Amino acid sequence: MPKPSPTATAFTEHDHARCADTALSRAETLAFERGIRLTPVRRRALEILLEEHRAMGAYDVLERLAADGFGNQPPVAYRALEFLVENGLAHRVRRLNAFAACMHPGEDHAPVFLICRECGEVAEAEAEEVRTALRAAAERLGFTIERATLEATGLCPNCAAGAVQ
Repeated sequence: MPKPSPTATAFTEHDHARCADTALSRAETLAFERGIRLTPVRRRALEILLEEHRAMGAYDVLERLAADGFGNQPPVAYRALEFLVENGLAHRVRRLNAFAACMHPGEDHAPVFLICRECGEVAEAEAEEVRTALRAAAERLGFTIERATLEATGLCPNCAAGAVQ
């Protein structure tokens, strides 16, 4: 069965509880397969990120973790978020200085982040064609890309429709 387009769920009505549960289940399976520990604080940080298709700042995550009894010192959130990013369970959205849950943990993918400037939703969309073009442009100049984060800001379909009205 083909996997759904990441944008099919991020900017449209969907069963978000199922969406989040599927991503969490994939993350738990991946952690088990890799022999990495999804500790209670790491798991809760991922659950917080999965609650919406938004990127959250570390202090927002820390506030939620503290409310759940995991401590209120910044390293609590930063260590959990760093673990999630390093293990492909979350992404750093640099434009927002924030973090978003990976909706396809364990899958080899090269996403671009589509950030709605109105509602703040973030979609993780496949961008292999863009990355191929970027590598080719760099290669023509003799440049070696070590890291690239692709992010675009604009309006999601819902906000764009509202702007037209």
